[in-house]
Amino acid sequence: MTISSSLHASVAGLNANAQRLASISDNIANASTFGYKRLETDFHSMVVNEGGTDNRYTAGGVRTTTERMIEQRGQLVGTDNSTDISINGRGMLPVTSRDAVGQAGILPLSLMTTGSFRPDADGILTTSTGEVLMGWALNPDGTLPNVTRDTSAALQPVEIGNNQFVANRTTDINMGVNLPSTDTNAGAAGDPLDLSVEYFGNLGQSESLGVTYTPTVPAAGASNTWTMVVTDSASGGAVIGEYTLEFSDAATGGGTLLNVTTVSGGAYDPLTGQMTLTAGGGDIDLNIGLPGDNGGTTQLAASFAPTDLSKNGSPVGNLIGVEIDPDGVVQAIYDTGFNRPIYQVPLVDVPNPQGLTSGDNQTYRLSADSGPMFLWNAGDGPTGTTQGYSREGSATDVALELTNLIQTQRAYSSNAKVIQTVDEMMQETTNLKR
Repeated sequence: MTISSSLHASVAGLNANAQRLASISDNIANASTFGYKRLETDFHSMVVNEGGTDNRYTAGGVRTTTERMIEQRGQLVGTDNSTDISINGRGMLPVTSRDAVGQAGILPLSLMTTGSFRPDADGILTTSTGEVLMGWALNPDGTLPNVTRDTSAALQPVEIGNNQFVANRTTDINMGVNLPSTDTNAGAAGDPLDLSVEYFGNLGQSESLGVTYTPTVPAAGASNTWTMVVTDSASGGAVIGEYTLEFSDAATGGGTLLNVTTVSGGAYDPLTGQMTLTAGGGDIDLNIGLPGDNGGTTQLAASFAPTDLSKNGSPVGNLIGVEIDPDGVVQAIYDTGFNRPIYQVPLVDVPNPQGLTSGDNQTYRLSADSGPMFLWNAGDGPTGTTQGYSREGSATDVALELTNLIQTQRAYSSNAKVIQTVDEMMQETTNLKR
């Protein structure tokens, strides 16, 4: 009977609004939960009989579907922890369970849009709920090894404990020096000029290069020629390079390098202005300037003086913290002022983020509906940039949820009223027998 279908439809309405009330209560309860994605309950009508040959209509009622709005982003909130990480745009952070770390094989993969990571007792970046940040370990020179981007096989927990100390050896030295032109004139004393340059070896030890410039004194006129000899303290003071430097005395470019002849050691490259020296603390690229370059080694009528002495490298440093840059690179920071990239944290993207399966603690897992994943460098492709010192706030709009709550309460009361009315009508039908 039609009156019975009205009763069933209203019961379905009560259940549907109870479902919506459950999603609203979850949203309001998580209004302060970082990274929370609000639930949205949609109502769908059910048609049983859209009027038959007898033009009678049967109420079908309503059903609901509840979906988590994963693509909605909350506002970014600043924090004081460098490894509080959020994403400014699309993409998710790869994480795994702390309990799974150390197991053989590929670690189980979950996804998060934000997280507060801190080193645990083993130096592994972990949230308070046990989610471990994962990334690709970088080569010692900071480059990314060849990795596959459609699988998480190469991802590993970001561990900063094994980077407590680091040697930052010197690989490049720029040396600009002015040599007095009068020392190459006939009758000059021909005394050598000495210069010492500190560098840091493979083990972080302090070493030095001794550079001696000896002028060539002619019988008449000026030679404009010097012999440069480089010795190395890590090699017991042995000579590791000897070069003949000739300088121009032309009206244009006078006092700049004209020609460099390699006597021994690494060959001088006139295209780069440098030679590679094999020192006891490791190979060093020594840059003395290009031919015709006023910023390199010069010979002018002035005193002997360095014009540019710069190098990379630093003493052994103690780790004082880590930070993540917008490209997803985790930088280890040392008390010597040296920063070293140690991990690349990729961002995971899928064709349909709404198809991800939700888990506890604002985590998500891949599913058939989400589609296959791809691991992007942060800021590349469709993904946003990573941002340290911040977390993503809850996507819940409390004002909207309270408005929905009022609507749900009214709809629930109305369905209850229909049930009460149907009950009264059925009672009237029963009374006809009396």
